[in-house]
Amino acid sequence: MIPVGAVFAVIVILVLLGIIAAARSFKVIQQYEKGVIYRFGQVLPELRGPGLHTIRPIGDRMAKVNMQIVAMAVPAQDGITRDNVTVRVDAVVYFRVVDPIKATVNVQNYMFAVSQQAQTSLRSIIGQSEMDQLLAERDTVNRELRRIIDEPTEEPWGVRVERVEIKDVSLPEGMKRSMSRQAEAERERRARIITADGEYQASKRLAAAAAVMAKDPAALQLRLLQTVVEVAGEKNSTLVMPVPVELLRFFEKMAPGQPAPTGSTALADAEAQDLGDAEVAAAEAAISHTAAPPTAALPAFSEAQVPPVPAVPEVPELAAPELAPGEELPVTDRVTDR
Repeated sequence: MIPVGAVFAVIVILVLLGIIAAARSFKVIQQYEKGVIYRFGQVLPELRGPGLHTIRPIGDRMAKVNMQIVAMAVPAQDGITRDNVTVRVDAVVYFRVVDPIKATVNVQNYMFAVSQQAQTSLRSIIGQSEMDQLLAERDTVNRELRRIIDEPTEEPWGVRVERVEIKDVSLPEGMKRSMSRQAEAERERRARIITADGEYQASKRLAAAAAVMAKDPAALQLRLLQTVVEVAGEKNSTLVMPVPVELLRFFEKMAPGQPAPTGSTALADAEAQDLGDAEVAAAEAAISHTAAPPTAALPAFSEAQVPPVPAVPEVPELAAPELAPGEELPVTDRVTDR
């Protein structure tokens, strides 16, 4: 007869084996995962999707592969650009597994492999690019960097690089100061060009306004009066009254004789009339050290040939009339007295 204790022990062992077998046979796969079955070390071509699945407790092993996009930070890499500038660049890589079998069979640790590939590709892209491209053409550099990383990873490893972004480009302090001076000089150049353009446009407008005012002299007079009003409105203690040019021209026309040229016309006339004869004569006299030629001698006349001088009669003196205090001479007497 079998002892009861032995039967109880056998039952307990069978229950434990059943629990262990059930634990090894039932597998739960999440929605974002794929299951790869290894049967006696050989990969089965069929992948297991999300849900509850059973496998053989002996000989089967399931490997779960995450199908989500992974964001991996690439450590900062030091490099020299194509134009010989030392920079320090870091980036971030977004990738995901597209073939779970290749990701588990062809590479031991695809996460570490992608990280190393991203670092070497980042150093390579630094050497192929210029500093201005790294700073201004980020999109082009990101596309090229993604192509370089994705080429050796997607087909053999089953990992697709979705996106690569350069986070920061660190420059030396000397280069930062040089770029700051360059930007300041560029801003100053633009400011000078804008100022010169404004002055040019203002001169054109002023020339057009002068042409309009020249057609009507009253417009210039109104402008002068408006300027006086603007100056007086600033509460100044001194008021400057400009003399109109037309008034000076009126007095010139009323003056007898030839009016004297003024301004640039007088200067031009003086330069045209002054031919420099006096300076040339003085220079020639100084060089030759000769005196000026003597004048011709006057002919001698005899006393008989000289006509007699007629005698001039004496003019009687006119006595001034006596005037009472406060009385003035008439106009006719004044002229006679003179």
